[in-house]
Amino acid sequence: MATGKVWLIGAGPGDLELLTLKAVRYLGQADILLVDDLVNPEITKFAPQAKVIYVGKRGGCKSTPQAFILRLMRRYARQGKQVARVKGGEPLLFGRAGEEISFLQADGIPVEIVNGITSAAAAAASVSASLTYRGHAHGITFITAHLQDDTEPDWPTLAGSGCTLAIYMGLNRVRHICEQLQTVLPASTPAVAVSGATTLYEQRLVSTIGQLADDIAQHKLPSPTVILVGEAMQFAVSQPASGLLVAQTLRQAF
Repeated sequence: MATGKVWLIGAGPGDLELLTLKAVRYLGQADILLVDDLVNPEITKFAPQAKVIYVGKRGGCKSTPQAFILRLMRRYARQGKQVARVKGGEPLLFGRAGEEISFLQADGIPVEIVNGITSAAAAAASVSASLTYRGHAHGITFITAHLQDDTEPDWPTLAGSGCTLAIYMGLNRVRHICEQLQTVLPASTPAVAVSGATTLYEQRLVSTIGQLADDIAQHKLPSPTVILVGEAMQFAVSQPASGLLVAQTLRQAF
């Protein structure tokens, strides 16, 4: 039996115009689409020939077990199918790509990564802020607040790194995170939260780590929300773009 192939495709933050040309090309060749919960459902229009299986995974919600997704990929690839595993954002950032690559390679199944725009980059673009503004950030750290073993990152060390912090899956812990960051950084340190970046439901908050938790609670920002913290965020703006629903709290931190 011929072995098929698996593509791990990054669908980006939601705006279909941000898909890469390679992603669109592979979607058009796929026999099977395994689509994550946070992917824009309209992406299936690029694969009208494919069987679509939704394998939702979202923090705090009932999710498709990862082991089941792995078996699905293997099953269809062994049938000679071209399988597109479609993930929100960038597959190599908090997308369990490592587990999936290792699993497939162990069975001799070819796998290829198709990069996508990560939500932190999309969020920064939405507020017109450079993540690595020279003189204000040494770099950027991508960090998840949702760790598998229920521990947490070393927030004080991260706060002192001089890097912009791009915090994923931190919405439910934002007050604790900001309190930990304030053990090193002043409460006036700029912070941005963007929910649903690039979608019609995008909401933006430009705030500080001393006020961000209250602002998020007041505006009831939903998941998925990316939080950006650091001096480079002092240049963030929250003027609404055309067609977007925007919640904004402007704070003069500097």
